[in-house]
Amino acid sequence: MKLEDVPAIAQKYAPLLMFDLKEPFYPDKVAITVLYEPGPSPSFRRSFDFREPDIGYIVEYAIWWDYEIGHLYELEHVWVYVGQDGSVLDCEVSNHGAVLKGLRKDRSNLIGETQVKLYSQPGKHAFSPIPELFELLPQADAACTTLAGNDGLLVNDMFAEDFSTNDEIDGWVRAYLQSCAFTPTYEFKAYELDPASFTTWDALRQEIPVRIHARIAELRSRYSRM
Repeated sequence: MKLEDVPAIAQKYAPLLMFDLKEPFYPDKVAITVLYEPGPSPSFRRSFDFREPDIGYIVEYAIWWDYEIGHLYELEHVWVYVGQDGSVLDCEVSNHGAVLKGLRKDRSNLIGETQVKLYSQPGKHAFSPIPELFELLPQADAACTTLAGNDGLLVNDMFAEDFSTNDEIDGWVRAYLQSCAFTPTYEFKAYELDPASFTTWDALRQEIPVRIHARIAELRSRYSRM
């Protein structure tokens, strides 16, 4: 895989995302990594063994939002398995830290030859090839209404050295996300990822702390004197 091929590959296999009609947040950045040998994902706790002989490469889409309805920032993933002949062999997606199949067994959510159709959980952004899954999740509606913003600024191990939170910051996040609260319709509209948002994981990893501090500054300006 040549470096100059990556933008074309990223656009060709980019998933078609389906968002709730009332979804307030859409992807801000998408980090593209093309994996063509065994090894770890650069941005998710998993590895790929390439045991299937037909696999040519795996396209990883690390999809970043500055906000989801429960907390400041979200990172979800799509992995498209591409065959030696350029066909889509499989797809996997992240869902609240777990990995699910993204391509249905009957391949009915494959649009054309290269685009997998995926649904995003209202407000929370976890992916699934079937939208009915979201209605089975406990507190799926409450997460977008009464529980909006309850998690404040999320700080996980990956970013623990880049930023931190406190009660004041969490309060600002909660206030803002409560203003964005909505009742999911579970009716969905199509969203094409914008190639202008595509970047590398290394570039996004460096940009994330900058984006987080910028969002905190915006929240401070909006809420600190209230």
